[in-house]
Amino acid sequence: MGMIASNIANASTPGFKAKDIDFRTALDQANGPQGLTDGAISSATKFRVPLQASLDGNTVELATEQTAFAENAVAYQTTLSFLNGRISQITRALRGE
Repeated sequence: MGMIASNIANASTPGFKAKDIDFRTALDQANGPQGLTDGAISSATKFRVPLQASLDGNTVELATEQTAFAENAVAYQTTLSFLNGRISQITRALRGE
């Protein structure tokens, strides 16, 4: 989410290269012997290839970034709702309700 926000914030910065993270690579390295480290995250970070390059060298496509941000936000909210429901069920079970 932070990387997408950074891309959106730099949409008009000349020469800025949009970044993305390869979740599969980051997950594989996090499950490795060293766990999730800064090196694992940096090796999973890739530059996005724009569909249409801008004249100033900026590779951020605002529509793509906004769509990714919205998808991320919905997935995050859905996960939080699910977890809140599960915690609520466990709390009720512990109280004997």
